[in-house]
Amino acid sequence: MTTSPLLFDPSASAPHKPVLLREVLEYLKPAEGEIIVDGTFGAGGYSRAILDHAPCTLYGIDRDPSAVETGTRLAAEYNDRFHMVEGCFGDMATLLPTHGVTQVDGIVLDIGVSSMQIDQADRGFSFRTDGPLDMRMSMSGPSAADFVNTADEEDIANVIYRFGEERASRKVAHKIVEMRAETPFTSTGQLASAVRSVVRKSKDGIDPATRTFQGLRIHINDELGELDRALNAAEAILKPGGRLVVVTFHSLEDRLVKTFFKERCGDPRKQSRRLPGEPEAAKPTFSTLSRKAVTAEKDELRANPRARSAKLRAAARNDLPATATLKAGGSA
Repeated sequence: MTTSPLLFDPSASAPHKPVLLREVLEYLKPAEGEIIVDGTFGAGGYSRAILDHAPCTLYGIDRDPSAVETGTRLAAEYNDRFHMVEGCFGDMATLLPTHGVTQVDGIVLDIGVSSMQIDQADRGFSFRTDGPLDMRMSMSGPSAADFVNTADEEDIANVIYRFGEERASRKVAHKIVEMRAETPFTSTGQLASAVRSVVRKSKDGIDPATRTFQGLRIHINDELGELDRALNAAEAILKPGGRLVVVTFHSLEDRLVKTFFKERCGDPRKQSRRLPGEPEAAKPTFSTLSRKAVTAEKDELRANPRARSAKLRAAARNDLPATATLKAGGSA
């Protein structure tokens, strides 16, 4: 099978454009016979590109039923080279063994809500189009409406501040509690209007509801917890030499990935610089492939504005035992 570099094509008319695709392939380096995991399958952009790039076997993971449906159709195209797995990517260390896979050669993670989810008004992720206030990636469990209609004012403020980094979080939370006493929140339009009534529009033109919606979405889907579990799971199942490539779109996510790589790619030379009595630092289990965050090139930025905030970090696994012990359910 002939491989292709699959460089980014600014003229591509596909409805979903995978961000930093060229760079993902560069660092992931999928090869013939390898087992690759796309932990955040979404619309399948990375998966399709990886399968076309090299004759490897790929496992796509997603908790979104609509993504699973897309993956099922993709499986029909690639026969036994692609397998769709329904579940949370943080649980990959327990999900994959049920498919006979205990070690893999590469893992790619694209963190955050997908454009496919945002574009579907009935999923409740977008403040630009009115729809039910949902935000659940798995379409199960408590929704955003459940949270804003029942949570304490302080809890709402803390979620919006911590995960949305909204400075006016207390004003927003107070307005939500005030308004829900009259009419419970059921739509994204209601919530967006409530936020806009107490938060000023920023100079850069970003909608005042942006940070509140982001904070609620991250909380409802436990996105940071899921990412943390996934990083530790990746450490457990990657073969020596296996590559981990992570693309993030927000500082909270990137900070978590950056910290993980910093801890797991520690400098062995520092082992001898301990003070007397200081415990020995954990030995590095990864080596850095990207010394700093990789960002999109100008051609991609022109064609895909979503790429502006994207950052890629990558590292390769060595043969030392994993630092974290995975708990039941894939949690570390």
